[in-house]
Amino acid sequence: MLDKTNILAKLEPYNAMLRAYVLTLRDVRNVGVLVFTVILVLITWSGIKAVQTNYGLQKQISQLQQENDVQKLQNANLAFQNQYFTTNQYKETTARQNLGLGTAGEIELLIPKNVALAHTVKQPSASTVSVAVPAQPFWQHNFRAWIDFFLHRGTIAD
Repeated sequence: MLDKTNILAKLEPYNAMLRAYVLTLRDVRNVGVLVFTVILVLITWSGIKAVQTNYGLQKQISQLQQENDVQKLQNANLAFQNQYFTTNQYKETTARQNLGLGTAGEIELLIPKNVALAHTVKQPSASTVSVAVPAQPFWQHNFRAWIDFFLHRGTIAD
């Protein structure tokens, strides 16, 4: 265990250094340098805090300006949409889609759903679509793809 005399013996060199420093404070020049150093540290600290605060405020200003620009673009987009909604083209399109109306001289044909579906092309379902597994390893397939790219070939042969 550490006893009190052992601890005091280890602290003695530091105690002597502190005593010597305190004795140097009797000189006015050393006190002036110490006061100047403290003032310099305080001014530097204050300047750093001011710069940090200004940086944070500048980030907020730029973020708010960006949000303001986005809002202006959204407002302009809505104004253009409102202008479109007042045009005759929009009114005609809406009347055709929602009310089934047409212009003068147009004939509207109504086709039953089963007849319309009978003449369509069947789309493959998701379960019937299969992914082709390449017969080559990945690195060969990749190498061939790069060769085809550099030689301007249209398709990649598996």
